Amino acid sequence: MYCLNVTRPGFRACTDETCLFAIVITIKKMLELSLLRENPQLVIDRLMVKHFDAKDIVAKILDADQSRRETQKLLDDNLAEANNLAREIGVLFKNGRQQEANDLKTKTAELKATAKNLSEKLDTLQKEQDRLLVILPNLPHPDVIPGNSSEDNVEVHREGDIPVLPDNAMPHWDLCQKYDIIDFELGVKLTGAGFPVYKGKGARLQRALINFFLDNAIRAGFHEIQPPLMVNEASGYGTGQLPDKDDQMYFIGLDKFYMIPTAEVPVTNIYRDVILNATDFPVKNVAYSACFRREAGSYGKDVRGLNRLHQFDKVEIVQIQHPDKSYETLEEMREYVAGLARTLELPFRIVRLCGADMSFTSAMTYDFEVFSAAQKRWLEVSSVSNFESFQANRMKLRFKEGSGKTRLAHTLNGSALALPRIVAALLENNQTPEGIRIPKALVPYTGFDMIP
Repeated sequence: MYCLNVTRPGFRACTDETCLFAIVITIKKMLELSLLRENPQLVIDRLMVKHFDAKDIVAKILDADQSRRETQKLLDDNLAEANNLAREIGVLFKNGRQQEANDLKTKTAELKATAKNLSEKLDTLQKEQDRLLVILPNLPHPDVIPGNSSEDNVEVHREGDIPVLPDNAMPHWDLCQKYDIIDFELGVKLTGAGFPVYKGKGARLQRALINFFLDNAIRAGFHEIQPPLMVNEASGYGTGQLPDKDDQMYFIGLDKFYMIPTAEVPVTNIYRDVILNATDFPVKNVAYSACFRREAGSYGKDVRGLNRLHQFDKVEIVQIQHPDKSYETLEEMREYVAGLARTLELPFRIVRLCGADMSFTSAMTYDFEVFSAAQKRWLEVSSVSNFESFQANRMKLRFKEGSGKTRLAHTLNGSALALPRIVAALLENNQTPEGIRIPKALVPYTGFDMIP
């Protein structure tokens, strides 16, 4: 038995083979039928950490599963009997016993009719079981506390000095207007609120950040991908955006495509229905894309300017890893994103999300927040998550180790980084009487060190 807690920095050590985490790993910790059959109460208890009451759904899944298995046995028995009769009929005809053979053919026809009905029932039960299974979120890691809101997230690291700005310091939306670098009203004219237009040095800063993030990822061993900006329904289900976030995604009804909310969706789905070799790990991909989110229900001061958009740019890192190493990889990804914020000279903090603030798909998530000095608040700029085998189970992403059976891989992803709030913090924190200073690491990409 293997308990990942003993290998992970910052987490309690555990050598007791009866501990919750060891039990979870032993039964493969995936929301598949084997887990629900063997330990339904574990699923119910762990999902309560995410404030998700799974009791009724789990009961319905198990009822559907029992009915499905019983129907499958009846169908198997029926087909076996039909096959035996077919062989017997052949022997009877061969021996000239035609009447007996015809009598059995009548029985065979009855069996075929019954098999058709059983097959239709089985299909209905399977669809109902699948419909219920995709409603269940991923189980949170045992170190995730329930909490009640983002206020209960656990701060695990803080770094950098908070800038002290003069009393007349401007928030980024006023700076964008003053320096004519991002036009929010023009975006409203062209499309609607949440679709800004980047202009002049604002557009160059945006492009510089994209290239800066991509170059850093490539140097860190990530393979660059340029994915489609639309995906099909199977991809949305594969990574867990569907059905959970259906109302938050832009849908192209005529073609039944979804605009991607993040490059995670197409990049991870590259490996849908793929069997890797254990020697392929880690699989490391990076992608820049525009991202599209309806953000239904978002309003108020927290959505002003770049704080919350319907279209924005993001560089995403995605890893596929061996289950034994995924939490070690999560820590490596966490440090990698910290390095980006550090290089951009931004004060930042890292919080481990509580259950109430976690996504549908995540087993554990770290959020990165940078301090926006003019707004005097922390802005989330990245989430780094381990989904364990949850997405792999939905996508049938497996790997083979030696001559053994195939196993589900673990998937991870992180924003590295999302641009809008990075730009907001850079503009606000670096405003001076002479203009807006550009961090040294970005100057080779922008071609200027000041927006005057």
